[in-house]
Amino acid sequence: QVQLVEFGGGLVQAGGSLRLSCAASGNIVSIVTMSWYRQAPGKQRKLLATIPRGVTTHYADTVKGRFTISRDNAKNTVYLQMNSLKPEDTAVYYCNANGEFGSWGQGTQVTVSS
Repeated sequence: QVQLVEFGGGLVQAGGSLRLSCAASGNIVSIVTMSWYRQAPGKQRKLLATIPRGVTTHYADTVKGRFTISRDNAKNTVYLQMNSLKPEDTAVYYCNANGEFGSWGQGTQVTVSS
């Protein structure tokens, strides 16, 4: 079992930046892919970015060029650097290990004011 804890959410003005962190513990060796999702009020949870064990990353079109996912395997931590934030980025952000049937963090609120 993998446990995930997110850090770094908060309130930011439009155009600003935030960096989210996700610390993993437990059965670390089982982690293949780490991802970030978000869920806005009244909407479905959506995949934002994925980083497998290698360096190849994948992004949703809505965040490509603004968000960057990175991974520090030595610290068992994955990051999401979010730049040029928009009010529509307001959501609860979730860290995930190994896909939708894997492990989830508790979520962290990101609010972008206009």
